[in-house]
Amino acid sequence: MTIAIYPGTFDPITRGHEDLVRRACSLFDQLILAVAVSRSKSTWFDLEERITIAQAVFDQEPKVRVLPFEGLLVDAMRKEGARVVIRGVRSLTDFDYEVPMAGMNRKMLPGMETIFLLPADEFAHVSGSLVREIAKMGGPFEPFVPQPVVPWVQAKREAGLKSQVSMA
Repeated sequence: MTIAIYPGTFDPITRGHEDLVRRACSLFDQLILAVAVSRSKSTWFDLEERITIAQAVFDQEPKVRVLPFEGLLVDAMRKEGARVVIRGVRSLTDFDYEVPMAGMNRKMLPGMETIFLLPADEFAHVSGSLVREIAKMGGPFEPFVPQPVVPWVQAKREAGLKSQVSMA
């Protein structure tokens, strides 16, 4: 059985993430969506929320397991028996960031592979940070996230608007 792992903060999970997961599922027997604990950047949703949201998005996909992960990716790969990392690459900037990471991972876990997937054209511009920014400004974020994500983002947006009003 070939197990791949797709790590990220998924804050929130976008239609671009969803597209990559579905495409990766056609390539591998099992895909672990590894929701990262983020110590270096603050997240809009906490870890438990991000896991719950991801599980809701992929609840009908038997090949997907959603797991939290912290620390080195190669340690999570060893623990789960994964030999392949999936990374989405939207731009040359993404690629320039990902290639050295892939090389370091291979040094730490010989035999592992990193597969870079390009997003579908309609998702090439979508990122969690852009979704958060659009939502915070009251814009139409819904086209950029899977349906199960919409109420979560709406609730965050409404909570943010209420806190802004109370501060005024």
